[in-house]
Amino acid sequence: MHYNRRHFIETLAASSAVLLTNSAATFASKASPISSNQYAWITFYNRDKRDWNADLDASLAEYVKSGLTAYEPSFSNVEEVKRLAPLLKKYNLTMPSAYVGSVLHDPTEGKRSIETALAIAEAAQPLGLKILVSNPSPLKWGSSDIKNDSQLIEQAKNLEFLGSELRKRSVTLAYHTHDVELRAGAREFHHMLQNTDPKNVGFCLDVHWVYRGAGNSQVALFDVVKMYGKRVVELHIRQSVGNVWGEIFGEGDIDYPRLVRELQALKVTPLLVLEQCLEGQSPNTVKAVEAHQRDLVYAKQVFAGWL
Repeated sequence: MHYNRRHFIETLAASSAVLLTNSAATFASKASPISSNQYAWITFYNRDKRDWNADLDASLAEYVKSGLTAYEPSFSNVEEVKRLAPLLKKYNLTMPSAYVGSVLHDPTEGKRSIETALAIAEAAQPLGLKILVSNPSPLKWGSSDIKNDSQLIEQAKNLEFLGSELRKRSVTLAYHTHDVELRAGAREFHHMLQNTDPKNVGFCLDVHWVYRGAGNSQVALFDVVKMYGKRVVELHIRQSVGNVWGEIFGEGDIDYPRLVRELQALKVTPLLVLEQCLEGQSPNTVKAVEAHQRDLVYAKQVFAGWL
């Protein structure tokens, strides 16, 4: 069983390189500490039958015990931004990025999602927001159904518009995927990145979802890096051992040192966001704070050149 955030909620490379003017290149010039997405913490809390959002103050008090000083929250409305703002100040946390879900393959829902995302970005920008991560929702979470051509065209159009509007607000849109976008020849994944302008739409490479979506293939993962690496503005970092998500970010199925070398060769320095989530078969040996303390130790070794 996989926890899912939605349940609360070289021609290719060349073209990207030519068009890239303000996404990865701009953000790369601004060093940021390693961050963590709240979703990873939610999976640890869920395992212990705790609710991360029941007392966000207490949850963030634990968060900072890990040594993390940056935080990537997920927002569904502006009120959640307002609720978080004083807690960021209280715990001296930066918020360089945030995650916002969207439904972009439908014209009506797309308009609503864009309005919501822009409102959230405007509310969050005074808190330090630089990157807004969004994963356009599938037709139905957990379903094998995939979008048809007209839905993909609509989604790419809306993704481009959202990115262009965010860019006017000095926020970079980072397109994010899970595994569903890699089905049917990865047509959804490629259509989004081939039919949006890199100036407006960056790429949040969720490393393990690309690996898993391609059938647990490092060959496919590193081909994606070759094709779209210049667009990577953010990494979501997760490791598995034997294709099962581990509790700790460390050595495993994905060669993270190689990933660093390949992105460095492209002169890309993305925002680093730990998302070492749990799934049903994950080990159960450490609690959230210790797990993230250990994540940071290894991450600071692997990503030393970017910190």
